[in-house]
Amino acid sequence: MRGRCGAGVVGVAVAAVLIATSASAAGPPARSPVAVREAAGRTPSGPIPSVSGPVTGGQGVPVVFPTSFDLSQVGYEESEFFVSGTAASFTPVGTLGGDGRWSVTAASTAPYTTRIVVRRPIQARRFNGTVVVEWLNVSGGVDADPDWTESHNELIRDGFAWVGVSAQAVGVNALTSEDAVRYASLTHPGDSFSYDMFSQAGRAIRADASLVLNGLRPRRILAAGESQSAARLVTYIDALASTAKVYDGYLVHSRFSNGAALSQSPQAPVDVPNPLEIRSDLRSPVFVFETETDVAGSNLEDRQPDTKSFRLWEVAGTSHYDYYGLVIGPEDIGDGRGAAADLAAMQAPPTVIPPGFSCDVPLNTGGAHWALDAAFSWLNRWVARGVQPPHAPLLQVTSTSPVVFAVDANGNTLGGVRTPMVDAPVATLGGTGNSGTGPIGSFCGLFGTTVPLTPEQIAALYPTHGQFVAAWARAISRETRDGFLLRADATELRRAAVTSSVGG
Repeated sequence: MRGRCGAGVVGVAVAAVLIATSASAAGPPARSPVAVREAAGRTPSGPIPSVSGPVTGGQGVPVVFPTSFDLSQVGYEESEFFVSGTAASFTPVGTLGGDGRWSVTAASTAPYTTRIVVRRPIQARRFNGTVVVEWLNVSGGVDADPDWTESHNELIRDGFAWVGVSAQAVGVNALTSEDAVRYASLTHPGDSFSYDMFSQAGRAIRADASLVLNGLRPRRILAAGESQSAARLVTYIDALASTAKVYDGYLVHSRFSNGAALSQSPQAPVDVPNPLEIRSDLRSPVFVFETETDVAGSNLEDRQPDTKSFRLWEVAGTSHYDYYGLVIGPEDIGDGRGAAADLAAMQAPPTVIPPGFSCDVPLNTGGAHWALDAAFSWLNRWVARGVQPPHAPLLQVTSTSPVVFAVDANGNTLGGVRTPMVDAPVATLGGTGNSGTGPIGSFCGLFGTTVPLTPEQIAALYPTHGQFVAAWARAISRETRDGFLLRADATELRRAAVTSSVGG
């Protein structure tokens, strides 16, 4: 079931950057916590919420920025459930240090009912045993799923299940406002309780998999979040990961140097240090994925050395969010047309994106999602088999305040995780330097830039089409060998170069 909330299509698009009946129509009755424990065959640590669903009725809009194709085309299906329980807010025990090695204790409790959206393989034999749980992003005033949008092709072809959690009050309030019938029973006590709600959602997935995953048995549960949600994840990891022990690994996508408040009004506010590290004493792996926008925005203050449980990738030529995530991604079924469209967009990049917001400079078309696919794949292997991801060089800079990147002869940043887009370029790609006007023009600063190479530059680099294809293929081979590009994506990218008109 597909659709977008009518609360503003503009808000939906922007939410992806930073990146649906009454309770009586909600399906089977909720299971009690005791029944859930019995069904799971074990007693998970910590409170387990009740789960009801699949949810039906109302306007049928379970998520606001979904893929726009029918998931059955790729062997998946979507369902929605309500999750109810009592969540805790937290207060520090001692000082919250910048190293993230915190101790917290429950401050107060409150009841809640939120929702989760599940996308999973229809056939059980396709399930790889891993569930990616995305903290849905609410920067645009509604729930959005940027990590799914950018990496759904990898998640689908490798058989992941995906669960989006409405962890924050803004998302829940938007749902109840937009569809008062379907979401009449939802209630959120405030974002101070969001961290425990996210823990409880993870426990529910594991403990009540027979309902939530239609019988699929999860062996690993990974947490993910982009931008605003990445900041929430940083605080979650530092405050709760070592004690809650819900998630087996974490993908923190596009953080800046800070985290989110541990507690906020109407509870007693508890801010966190800035800059803030991710604690280094965890056994569960943490993978931080950064674009040029994020590295510049953090002023390098969130850089941490790689360890046995921590990995940092900074990706050259990428932006906080890009043309793929905004336009191509929601329609990409993984048949290669998305790769071809991305390469074409680098040669004729847009400044105006539906539903009509305009930026001063064409948006970044570099496609950070290719490297993000690899990051998800590596995190899963890391957790499942202990195979660590490759270490990546940092992006090279010539100035730290403000951050200025070192660039090659074509203007693309040196260092970092490489892609064929910067190593066999048809454009200069950046993560900073854009702007815009109007009510959402400020988001353009997160979209990066694309400046196509001139015909003369293209001719000098690639006198023939075959030479471009060969250069592109060499770059793909290097990045695949180094572990920063998956073989399935490499195949799509090679085909895109062959069918392009670049060179000659």
